[in-house]
Amino acid sequence: MRHFLTILSHEIRALLFNPSTYVAAVLFLGVMGFIFAALLDEYSRAPREALPAAMFFQLFWIPVFFMVPLLTMKSLAEERRLGTLETLLTTPVTTTEVVLGKFGAAYLLYLLLWGSTAGFHYVLQHYARDVRLLDWGPLVGGYAFIAISGLMFIAVGILASALTRSQAVAGILCFTILFTLIIGLRFLGDSTLLQQETLSPLKSTVESLQIFGHLDDFTHGVIDTRQVFFYLTGAVLALIFSILGVEAKLLQG
Repeated sequence: MRHFLTILSHEIRALLFNPSTYVAAVLFLGVMGFIFAALLDEYSRAPREALPAAMFFQLFWIPVFFMVPLLTMKSLAEERRLGTLETLLTTPVTTTEVVLGKFGAAYLLYLLLWGSTAGFHYVLQHYARDVRLLDWGPLVGGYAFIAISGLMFIAVGILASALTRSQAVAGILCFTILFTLIIGLRFLGDSTLLQQETLSPLKSTVESLQIFGHLDDFTHGVIDTRQVFFYLTGAVLALIFSILGVEAKLLQG
């Protein structure tokens, strides 16, 4: 892994020069700013029990659906389309180093974009002059959830990019997988299909994989090691399949 840092720094520079990065950043900050302003407007109309920070993270899936594909769809798909991936792997670097370098760059940018939203909460507390609006529990828990779940989300995007030569196909595939993980599992857990007593083990398994449930636990200060293990395992498996996918495509070529 001695070449990992070199590849990581190169990928960070590539992302900074990639127009889709700035498209993702503008869309992300615009959408999150609009969501935060809408939440404050709702709180100004009627009091609510939940704090703004907790409600803010409940809509994490909206930017994830478009930001993760935009950050990852070019990582391996474009390299394969241009033929530069094969050239890169002829140098003394391994497929693992290349995949991890691209994953690390996209993940760091993902954290940077989410970290920039911390300014929303600071501005709210500064101008509202009300310390009750800035509860550190939901805020720290929410950002911890974003950081841990982002490992798996970004890894899924890298996997989607490793399976195709087309950026568009990689983006659509990433969106589909993320939609299934976040929204699909929620609808499956609420469906009447799993209400049968014979399917109770499957129902409990699906409920334990509910990403919205994990978010609720994090924002309430409950850090379940099983949930952390789920995201870490998902990220590792996605990266392993990405490495195998790249090597398989190279062998076919």
